[in-house]
Amino acid sequence: MNDKTIATHNGNFHADDVFSVAAIGMILPSFTLVRTRDSELIAKADIVIDVGLEYDPERGRFDHHQRGGAGERENGIPYSSFGLIWQKYGADICQGDQDVANAVDAGLVSTIDAVDCGHVEGVQQGISLSQTIGMFNPTWQEDSHVDACFDEAVEFASRVLTRFIAAARGGISAKAIVEKAIDDAADPRVIVLEKYVPWKRTVHALSEEALYVVYPSQTGEWRIQTVPVEPGSFEDRKSLPQAWAGLSGKELQELTGIDDAMFCHNGLFIAGAESFESTMNMASMALEEA
Repeated sequence: MNDKTIATHNGNFHADDVFSVAAIGMILPSFTLVRTRDSELIAKADIVIDVGLEYDPERGRFDHHQRGGAGERENGIPYSSFGLIWQKYGADICQGDQDVANAVDAGLVSTIDAVDCGHVEGVQQGISLSQTIGMFNPTWQEDSHVDACFDEAVEFASRVLTRFIAAARGGISAKAIVEKAIDDAADPRVIVLEKYVPWKRTVHALSEEALYVVYPSQTGEWRIQTVPVEPGSFEDRKSLPQAWAGLSGKELQELTGIDDAMFCHNGLFIAGAESFESTMNMASMALEEA
């Protein structure tokens, strides 16, 4: 796939065309990028993204602006150019791992597609990654050339995409570890991890009884964290004791009788102690709290 020419539209850019080029750049060591709406130049390109009014992955055409669009996912989110590119090349970009590619689609690609296509249902409020990419466009007060700004946006998007892939791969690898911890739990309400791995989605999916997860921190101490009612929620299945809220050091030690207790967050979702045994004692106390 070397020495390919990629065409996308010129002028203001959006997250879908920027991330599409970033994705292609992860499997093509070099290519020529042409930003144009000239139909003759578009026809000569090997891969055409977000322009051309044609979707034909076998011929390298990945537009979604034609009448009828270019299809949608089972959840109703339409495909933009990024989603079309990801369907074709996502698994290759993720070193042949379709599960990782699917996770990146669910966490990143589909959201960018939804924003680009105006399918806002389920898209979180606040500044979005799509808006962030849009801010790479030069303002009316700047003399920057839009193509140079596009290149900067692609570099940023490449870094984001790389980290999303790494996070997705890590999450999938962690699932088996968390599953085993659930199976091995002496008390199904307290899941113990020998090392920290992403656990919330797996615990939520596989254990209705789990209330707390205990794991070692990166600095060597131990933590107890509440299980949310669902991933992303700020509501817990069972909060830590109210009396612990915001306490640390000596105050928390005197209240709990645990001489190496370190802290409890004011939000009552996480606390910690220096030793595993003490953190498990905190878990026992929290379970007994009405």
